Amino acid sequence: MNSNDIKCVNTLRVLGAEMIQKANSGHPGIVLGAAPILHTLFTRHLNINCQDTEWFNRDRFVLSAGHGSALLYSLLHLSGFAITMEDLKNFRQKGSITPGHPEYGHTPGVEATTGPLGQGIAMAVGLALAENYLSAKFNKNDFSIIDHYTYALCGDGDLQEGVVMEAMSLAGHLGLKKLIILYDSNDVQLDGEVSLANSEDIQTKVEAMGWQYLRVEDGNNVDDIDKAIGFAKESNLKPTIIEIKTIIGYGAPNSGESSIHGKPMSKEDIAYLRKFLNYTIPEFEISDTVKDFYDKNVIQRGYAANSFWNGQLMQYAKSYPQDYKVLCDFMYNDIHLKNFDGMPSYEVGTKISTRKVMGKLLDWLSGQLPNIIGGSADLSPSTMVKGADGIYGQSNPLGRNIKFGVREHAMAAITNGITLHGGLRGFCSGFFVFSDYLKPAVRLAAIMKLPSLFFFSHDSVCVGEDGPTHQPIEQLTMFRSTPNTNLFRPADAKEMTSAMLLSFQNNTYPTVIVSSRQDLPVLDYTNFDGVSKGGYIVFEPYGTPSYAIISCGSELNLCVEVAKRLEKEKCYVRVVSMPSMFLFDQQPKEYKEQVLPKRMRKRLAVEMGSSMPWYKYADTVLGIDDFGKSMPLKYIADYYGFTIEQIYQKFRRMIRED
Repeated sequence: MNSNDIKCVNTLRVLGAEMIQKANSGHPGIVLGAAPILHTLFTRHLNINCQDTEWFNRDRFVLSAGHGSALLYSLLHLSGFAITMEDLKNFRQKGSITPGHPEYGHTPGVEATTGPLGQGIAMAVGLALAENYLSAKFNKNDFSIIDHYTYALCGDGDLQEGVVMEAMSLAGHLGLKKLIILYDSNDVQLDGEVSLANSEDIQTKVEAMGWQYLRVEDGNNVDDIDKAIGFAKESNLKPTIIEIKTIIGYGAPNSGESSIHGKPMSKEDIAYLRKFLNYTIPEFEISDTVKDFYDKNVIQRGYAANSFWNGQLMQYAKSYPQDYKVLCDFMYNDIHLKNFDGMPSYEVGTKISTRKVMGKLLDWLSGQLPNIIGGSADLSPSTMVKGADGIYGQSNPLGRNIKFGVREHAMAAITNGITLHGGLRGFCSGFFVFSDYLKPAVRLAAIMKLPSLFFFSHDSVCVGEDGPTHQPIEQLTMFRSTPNTNLFRPADAKEMTSAMLLSFQNNTYPTVIVSSRQDLPVLDYTNFDGVSKGGYIVFEPYGTPSYAIISCGSELNLCVEVAKRLEKEKCYVRVVSMPSMFLFDQQPKEYKEQVLPKRMRKRLAVEMGSSMPWYKYADTVLGIDDFGKSMPLKYIADYYGFTIEQIYQKFRRMIRED
C-alpha cells in the first residue's frame, strides 16, 4: 500500500462524507469504512471503460449495499464516467443523476438499481450465470471472447436477507466461479451491534453452500484486499466471498458506532475527519495526484483492456464468422421472431388450459429465440414452464433450463440479473399465489425498465382443493397497480399466444402472464390485434348496446354467453375482453372511447379476484374480496357466483338500480 493509495482512499472518504453533509441526507458509515475495498477493486481489478459503458466484456460491479451510493458516485467520477463534480454536489437533490440509491439507466456506470438489501447479490448471481452461459456458448480454445467477472459489495445487513441465502445457495450449487462478493464486515448495523441480531458463523455457512471463503483482517490494507481478490479470481470451481473486517465510519468522531450508519456528519465532524486523515484538499476538489492515479489505473487500463478485446473480436470474426454473427445478434439484442412455422395453434371449440398453451409456446419460442433462458421454482410439471437444451449446470453450461428450486425471491432477482447482463432474456415461473414471495424483484425490474418475464399458473380460486393458501385473490391487483408492469390474463389459447408473442417483443418493462389450471374453450372472437391493445370488443349485439360487461381470463366466455342471453331479451350488451389493463390504458383516448364509450352508463366487470382495479372501468364489479376455500373445482363457480345464471342475475340487479 503506497502513499497514492492512501491519498485516493482519503479522497473517497472525505468527498463522500462532504456530499452527504451537503445533502443533509445519506449514509456516511459505509463510505468511510468501505472506501479502501472499492478503491482496491476499481484500481487493481475492475475492467471497465468510461468511453464505452456498454462494452460487452466489461466486469460488472453491483453495489448491493446501495445506501453507500455516495462512495460509488465518487468512484465513477474518478473513473471518467459522465458524472461531474457538480453532480456530486447535487447528491440526493431534485433532478440529480446522483440519487439516494443507485439507479440503473439513470446514472452512467451503475449496473443495477439497488437499495433493498439483498437484491444486489441476487442480481449479481444472475449476471455471473449469464457470463458463464455465454462464455460456454461462444468461447473457443484459442479465444476467450466472453471472459469477465461479477463483483458485488455487501454489508452485514445484506447477508441477513432471505433472498441472499436463496441466491448464494443456488450460486454455490451451480459453481459460478467468476462471482466474487466483497463483504464489508464491520459488526455494526443501524440498530446496534450485529451480535444483537445475528450470531451465526458466516464462514461455515457459506462453505456449506459451496462457496470459497476468504478473510482480510485489516480493511484498510489495500495490498491484503488486492491479494484476496487475486486469489479469488484464480478459483476455478466455486464463487468466492471475501470477508473484509472494517470499522464503520472510520475516522469520524463516532466511528465504530451504529449512529454513523445513516446520519450525516456535521461540519464539526467533517473537520475532525479531515484532521484525523491529515487531509487538506479544499472541499469538493480533487488533487492532481488522485486524478492521475485513477486515469492511469482505471481509465487507461480499462481502455487498454477494451481495445485488446476489440482486437480479439476482429480475429474471432475472421476465424469463426458464423459464431461471430450469432454473437453480434446476442450482443446487440438483434434476435427476433421471423419464422412462425410450427407455432402451436388450436381449433375453436377445443378445450385446453392456458398453462399448457404457455408451456407449448415457450418450447416453440425457445427454438426460435436462442437467447431466452429460465425455468420454474420446482414447479415445471405444473406451470409447464421450462427452458430448452437440458438442465443448466456445471455439467451442462449450455442448458437453458434453470432449476431454481424452491427459491422464488432469488429466482426473480436472478432473472433480472440475467436480463441486465445483456445478450440474454431471462424468464421464471411459479404458482401465481406465490408471486408474493418475489414481488420486490418484479418491482425492481419495473423501476429498471427491464423486460424480464414472469410466467405464473393457477391464476384463480379454480385451483380448488388446495384452498386459500394456494388461491390468488389480491395478486392480480398487486401487479396491475405496479407502475411500468404489464400483466396479461388471457381468456383462451389464442389470447395466451398473443400475450406470449407480445411479451418477447417488448424491451422496456417486465411482463407478468398468468394462466389457468383448468381447461378453457378456444373462442372464436379473440384475436392478436385486440390483445395488443389491452382491451377490445369481443361481442357486439345486433342492437345498439347501452351497457357493457368487461372481463378477462376464464370468466370472459361466461360473460359472452350472458350477453347473448340478454340479447334475446332485447337488452343489448357489449362484452369487452381486458387481458391487459396496462396496454389498454396506453391507447389513444379515441380508441378507449370507442371500446368503452361514456354513453354506456352502466358497466359490469367480472373477475375471480379482487374487485378493486375494475372500478376504473366499471361502476359495478363481480369479484372476490375474501380468501378462498378448499373444495373440488366443480363446486367453485357456483359457490363464488361465477356461473352464467349468477352473472346474468348480477347484471339484471345492476340495471334495475339504474
